[in-house]
Amino acid sequence: MPRLNKYIASSGLCSRRKADELIQEGKVRVNDKIITELGFYVREKDRVYVENKLIKPENLQYYKFFKPAGYITTADDEKGRKTIYDIIPPELKNLKPVGRLDKDSTGLIILTNDGGLINDMTHPSIKVPKVYLVHINGKFTRDDAEKMLNGLVIDTDTGEKKTAFAETVPIEINQNSSAVQVVLYQGINRQIRKMFAKLGYEVESLKRVQHATITLDGLKRGDVKLLKPKQVKELKAYIAKIKREYAENSDNR
Repeated sequence: MPRLNKYIASSGLCSRRKADELIQEGKVRVNDKIITELGFYVREKDRVYVENKLIKPENLQYYKFFKPAGYITTADDEKGRKTIYDIIPPELKNLKPVGRLDKDSTGLIILTNDGGLINDMTHPSIKVPKVYLVHINGKFTRDDAEKMLNGLVIDTDTGEKKTAFAETVPIEINQNSSAVQVVLYQGINRQIRKMFAKLGYEVESLKRVQHATITLDGLKRGDVKLLKPKQVKELKAYIAKIKREYAENSDNR
């Protein structure tokens, strides 16, 4: 039996977090009773209503997509720019991306209608690793790596300043160019580009190659591939492990 918030999220209506808010606000009814208990479990024969509308779990789908450069990660754009929904198959346009890549970046995007998974993988308190291959126009140094690990203050799109952190592994270092693997646990917009710019570098190319347990392997630019049940199971087990560790660390503070 799923919890009520998970049942609502699995309908594609919203995330589990938003579902909790709806429950607490008294906007959720199971059969003929309004439920405000967050730990309530839904039985197979129960009928669930959100704001008097009957909802049903969707058939959950999980795909990986190799985003090419030149497309933004959104359903529509007020500026008329090309989006990933212009190139993914029409039957998958109900799916949402887990996180974003900026227009000039390429690589892995997970697409799903599992609102709970999207929330878990993008929530700032749950540090889910994202791995990138980045090419820059200069010689990346050990000192640069330490600065990125210890944190660099960058400007966000809203104008406030935040300390951004990144783990780096040099792949190929030359006098005029470098290839660097970058691991992020944050989700600041254009974070990698801004961090390298802070150190005086320009990013020439940026490709996400892994998000949690899912990799770009087996995809060409523009390809979409269904995740196997085993991959989905491993992904969810990995996220659950991170959440447990976070909860345990929070309890020990």
